[in-house]
Amino acid sequence: MHDEMQKQLQGYGLTTAQILYRLPDHPQFLQTYIWQDYDLAPNFPEMHGFLKFWQEKLDGPLHSVRYVHRKLISATEWRALKGEFILH
Repeated sequence: MHDEMQKQLQGYGLTTAQILYRLPDHPQFLQTYIWQDYDLAPNFPEMHGFLKFWQEKLDGPLHSVRYVHRKLISATEWRALKGEFILH
């Protein structure tokens, strides 16, 4: 099973963050960065880890972060099946 499917079955959903940050050489200008990964709501450990990395290692100071989160598989959409069809 793919890692992405495994994460979805464990409750992860797709999180997309729009990060606005100031350019290091021109702090009056804002630049946009889009980050997307599978994460767990409501604590968002993956996103917080990325933002911590950003603040510790990158030069552009953060201005703001907006994010959305969507579970791609819910309990009512997934069911285990027993059986297999072989074509050809």
